[in-house]
Parts: sequence; structure tokens; C-alpha cells
Amino acid sequence: MQVITQITPETFKGHTGVGLGNFDGLHIGHMALINTLISECRLNGLHSIVYTFTKHPDNMLRKTLINPLITTNDMKTNLLSSTELNTLCYQEFDEAFSRLSPEEFIKDILIDRLKIRLAVVGFNYRFGYMGKGDVEYLKRSGEKYGFKVIVVPPVKVNAEIVSSTLIRDYIRKGRMDRVFQLLGRHFSLKGEVIGGRRIGRTLGFPTANIMAHPEMVVPANGVYITKTRLNDQWINSITNVGIAPTVRDGSLFSIETHLLDYNEDLYGKPIEVCFIQKLRGEKKFENVNALKKQVLEDIQKTRNYWAVLK
Repeated sequence: MQVITQITPETFKGHTGVGLGNFDGLHIGHMALINTLISECRLNGLHSIVYTFTKHPDNMLRKTLINPLITTNDMKTNLLSSTELNTLCYQEFDEAFSRLSPEEFIKDILIDRLKIRLAVVGFNYRFGYMGKGDVEYLKRSGEKYGFKVIVVPPVKVNAEIVSSTLIRDYIRKGRMDRVFQLLGRHFSLKGEVIGGRRIGRTLGFPTANIMAHPEMVVPANGVYITKTRLNDQWINSITNVGIAPTVRDGSLFSIETHLLDYNEDLYGKPIEVCFIQKLRGEKKFENVNALKKQVLEDIQKTRNYWAVLK
């Protein structure tokens, strides 16, 4: 799979099939769309392209973080590289691009630059200035300019339509079981291990603190069963998200992960923490001994969880 950020009328020599959307999270609905795209392109001899944006359009237009990310662009790229997609195109969404009318987007981008013969979109896809273009407009344009449009219907899980908005809401509530069902994989945060106050080590539970991408959505404060990737190794772990009120003054937020049966120095190393299940909410204990007792119980519950899978 090639990844590009610039397209001109000379970028693609042959005809293409294009999946259109923002694709934050690459959830099971997005993957249904992308798998449809890949399958149809293979069947019809078309070059498959996912055409998306470097940043969420809402965040760019409103100049603030309206929609925190479920996946960074690096995560999207890594996930899609395991498919048979031919090209992933990241379009810079700037002021000039935001002012393209639906007609201009179709003629300048889809036809002239992408040489489109197939468009695959979700049922609620919108495009062009102020989102004035919709699925019906795209279908009419396809008839006019000679490209096919496939509209992928909504994917539902337990009567709920899968969407990035819904997944963000469940992440914020700590409902990692539900997040897993909607994403089709466990939600994760990546970051480099940074220095902290080493409170966990003094308690007998050394932790790796990470600073997640500032635009990523973060799970609700609490303690979670997690799995942590270090290099190419996955290690059972337990993670606290929040302010650790028993041992800290103020409200300094942190994401601290204790890797079970692992004692090597992790400072400066990149890790990925997958959130599996919330054990409990964050609370302030009467003293450090009460906290240590609870942490031991949390760790035992975590061990019991993973023991079933051995």
C-alpha cells in the first residue's frame, strides 16, 4: 500500500475506485466500506484508494478540538497496511479546500485527479462547501460523469448504529467491552514513557507513564485491565487513568501502566496500551496502605482474567 499526500492529474494513470470519508477509528462500519471497495476494485480491475483527511474537518473549520481522535493517522496507516488496499491518500483540509462546492469537488478531485470510476461511501456521507453534497447528489453526479456509486448501509450492533461519535462516548464512559464490539479491536493509546514522580515504584508497583497524543480521546478515569506492547512483545498489564488522588496533590492527570512480571527500565521507550476492561473507578483511599491493598486486589483480578486465556 502506498501513502500519498499530494495528487495531480498525473498521479494515477488508470481508473480508480475511491472510498470517501473521514474514517476516524476505522471501526467495523468503516471496514465494511473499505472491504467493499477493495473487493469491487479487484473484480473490475480498478486501483483502490481511500481518500481521507489529515485532520478532522470539524476541528479545522471551528479552529478547536471538537472531535478528539480514536485513531491517529499513523494508526490508520498501520491498520490499512494489513489490507489489500492499493493507495491511502491524506488530503490537507485547509480553508481553500473547505470552500470547494460539491460540483468542484467532483470535477476537480474525483474526476480530473483521481480518475474515478467507482465511489464507495457511507449512508450519511456529505461533502463540499458546508456539507451541501450528499449521497443523492453523488449518485446523480455519477450518472452524469460516468462513475458508479455504492452506498454502504449502516452497520448496527445491538440496535445501535456504529459511528465514531458513539465509540467516543463509550470510551469516555470506560465501556471498553462495548468499544471492542464497535471497533472490532481493542482501543489503544500510544506514547513514549516519560519520567514521573516514581510513586508507583516506592509502593512496589513500578509504572510506565505515557503522554498520549493531545488530540486523542481518553478513557474515563479508573483502573483497567490492559495489554501493553513493548517492541513486538505483548505484556499483561494494569493501567490507571486519572489523577491518583491518594498519593498526589492537585489534579495532575496521568496514564500509568504497571506491566505484570516486568521490571526493566522503560523510560524513553514507545509503548502501546490496549484497554480491555474497566475494573473500577478512581477513588481516594484513607491512606497508602489501603491503596496498596486495593492495588494488589486489582492485580490479582487482572491475573485471573488473563489466566483463563492460557
